[in-house]
Amino acid sequence: MGDKLPIKMLHDRVLVRMSREDGERKSTGGILIPATAQVAKRLFWGEVMAIGNHVRAIKVGDRVLFSPDDQNEVEVSGEEFLILRERDIHAVAASRIEESTGLYL
Repeated sequence: MGDKLPIKMLHDRVLVRMSREDGERKSTGGILIPATAQVAKRLFWGEVMAIGNHVRAIKVGDRVLFSPDDQNEVEVSGEEFLILRERDIHAVAASRIEESTGLYL
């Protein structure tokens, strides 16, 4: 089966591509922290690539914050994605959000 088929997310599912920046990090003092460093439960950012028809607060192209424990990995056309439920997403970063906490990405 060589033909590629389109993918439609169902229900409250969100297809996310992990951000590449979630590897090594630098502290505010300039110290390089490897990705393997043990830290308390760390959340990750990703870009929304597709959403199901019951997703209400997230749009394609948004950046979302989620726990690595809540994810399912899938490979599509040689690229790795994650499938999450909308309720497993902790925060959304998008230009359309008006009410703010005073934090900016």
